Order: sequence, then C-alpha cells, then structure tokens
Amino acid sequence: MAPATKKIRRRPGAGELAIAQTRDLASVARMLAAAGMSIGGVEAPGACYLTAQIGEEPAGVVGIEVRVDAALIRSLMVVEAMRRRGIGAALVAAARIAAHTRGARMLYAIGSASDAAGYFARFGFAPTAADEMLSALAGTFMADHLREHPEELARIRAWSLDISRDGVINR
Repeated sequence: MAPATKKIRRRPGAGELAIAQTRDLASVARMLAAAGMSIGGVEAPGACYLTAQIGEEPAGVVGIEVRVDAALIRSLMVVEAMRRRGIGAALVAAARIAAHTRGARMLYAIGSASDAAGYFARFGFAPTAADEMLSALAGTFMADHLREHPEELARIRAWSLDISRDGVINR
C-alpha cells in the first residue's frame, strides 16, 4: 500500500498571480459593480466564479454557467490597474478547465461587439450564432436573461469553442 500524501498548499508570493474558485459572491458582485458590469445572476444556481489575485490584491474575476454539455464564460473582468499582464488570458484558461471538468464539451463566450472583436478569437473561439448559444444554454441565468431582453442580445457577439478533446492524450 502506498503511503498517503498530503497536498501542500502554499500561499502565492507578492506579485504572484493566483486563480481560485470563490464562494464569496458578495466580493464578486462588488468587483463587477465597480467595473460597471451587471451583477444579475451572480447568485444563480450552477454558476461558478473564479477570482484572480496578485499577492493579496484582487486582480479580476470570471464566471461560468454550465448546462449539461455546454458552458458560458460570463462576467470576465480584469481590474483596470492590472490589465496588460496576462490576467485575462489566465482567467479564460481557468474558466476553460472549470467548464471541462464540469462536463462541458462546448464553451461559449459573450461580449460587446466592439470589446470582443478579436479578444476571444485569440483563444481559438469562433463567432457563432446567438440562437445556437441560447439553445445550448437554455435554463442558465444568462441565456434566459438574454432571451427576455432582445435589446441586450442585439448588442453582444457570441463566440464558441469546442473543448470536447481538452485533456485527451493522443498517442
């Protein structure tokens, strides 16, 4: 029998980026509100939020909503003073892993047409029809919200990425 091993968790050092899932939805809501983003659905069942910190300083947040085999990246935000350091990319990568481990095979993202116009493409996302995204994510807070508010849906762009092979080792 192999000896039991302890997982040692060390605290990130000063200036070191750490991303972790959080249950502190009040701090998530405060960060999003401070950035002028919607806090609607932050406490919706099935939502998961990951926060980024550099040392003890909050640096950003991302949420995912999962529905069977599809997930949505929502509420991606990096604190303005922390931008251009790769934090957004690290949050997208962490959201991708979190979605895959929850069974998602397709990952969707939304953003304003101007803001998202290439950001998600950097990570392999391709533009997709909003109807396809809404159908795959029916029952999640954000999909239902966008269906009820077509004026908001008209201002966003939907992106998709096949993550079904994430973690698969090809030999």
